[in-house]
Amino acid sequence: MQTFAPDGATGSGGAPGLQGSDGGAPTVARFGWIGTGRMGAAMAERLVHAGHDVAVYNRTRAKTEPLEALGASVVSTLADLGQCDVVFVTVASSSDLLAVLDEEVGLLASRRLPNVVVDCSTVSEQASAQARGMLAERGVAFLAAPVSGNPKVAAAGRLTMAVSGPRAAFDDVVPYLRTVAREATYVGDGDVSRLVKLCHNLMLGVVIQSLVEVTVLAEKGGVRRQDFLSFLNESVMGSMFTRYKTPAIVNLDFTPTFTTRLLHKDFDLGLAAARALEVPMPVSGLVYELLQSAIGTGIGDMDFAALVEILARGAGLVLESEGALLSDGLEPPSVDELSSTGDGAPSGGPLTVERGRDAGTA
Repeated sequence: MQTFAPDGATGSGGAPGLQGSDGGAPTVARFGWIGTGRMGAAMAERLVHAGHDVAVYNRTRAKTEPLEALGASVVSTLADLGQCDVVFVTVASSSDLLAVLDEEVGLLASRRLPNVVVDCSTVSEQASAQARGMLAERGVAFLAAPVSGNPKVAAAGRLTMAVSGPRAAFDDVVPYLRTVAREATYVGDGDVSRLVKLCHNLMLGVVIQSLVEVTVLAEKGGVRRQDFLSFLNESVMGSMFTRYKTPAIVNLDFTPTFTTRLLHKDFDLGLAAARALEVPMPVSGLVYELLQSAIGTGIGDMDFAALVEILARGAGLVLESEGALLSDGLEPPSVDELSSTGDGAPSGGPLTVERGRDAGTA
């Protein structure tokens, strides 16, 4: 059993931190999860399957029921999660993040607070900094940990995280971040991971635009989308992303995993950061305008792969589903992959900590 002893001394797991300050008896750590929509539920499920004690909260209680059936406990108020050692947050917006931390009705209303809050949402740097300050005043470490992926990627254990905040807090919880995600990369202090995520999504938009352009060009010249993308995916230009989007583009299935409107929102934030840092972004700027135009055609709430239809219309091409049975490349990782990446539960088993730190103490 992995033990975290007081005063930075390490137990058998060899990692310091995650302990209370009153010298109380060790207990198995408890994880809290705020936000169990499709993404949050898929991520929290990985902790539950790894055998951890997980308490969950969602504004709509019905969305917690699948996790409860798997063994998670459900709490009725956000303050109830103050009894946990680490609390993850997956919410939709900046205002939601601040609301769930609120000192009157949110997590900070609890007398006892977690050691670390890990926010996996995509929010503004301003909201993240405000959340960090609110928690710091109560002695709680805050890690900004936006993720790359969607619920299916999460379920397959192939998410990646960019994490920023106190390095010591990251070192304490990184084994558990790598239970939720395939990899968690520490990128610096403060909220720099938010910029990393925005840069990621700017590239996402540029890549999908390029992908649908060349796919439409190939089809207009007489090549089936399935055949072109099969070739591309096996070439040096292929990637996990091109493989993942192939079934949607081939079969015109635009059930949203990430909508055009959300991608447009992230371009807004990313280009604002570029202006603030005086970085020219000519290609991203053009894609932003194309996304704006696409939303105007009515695909804002469809998966952003629907951009292929916008390109096809411009080329005078009427697309039809090819009805192909294709893998999206998101099968669960093999045993060899798990052992090489450290995915799954930490080798030491459930985390053990010293409990008992009150919210008001340092």
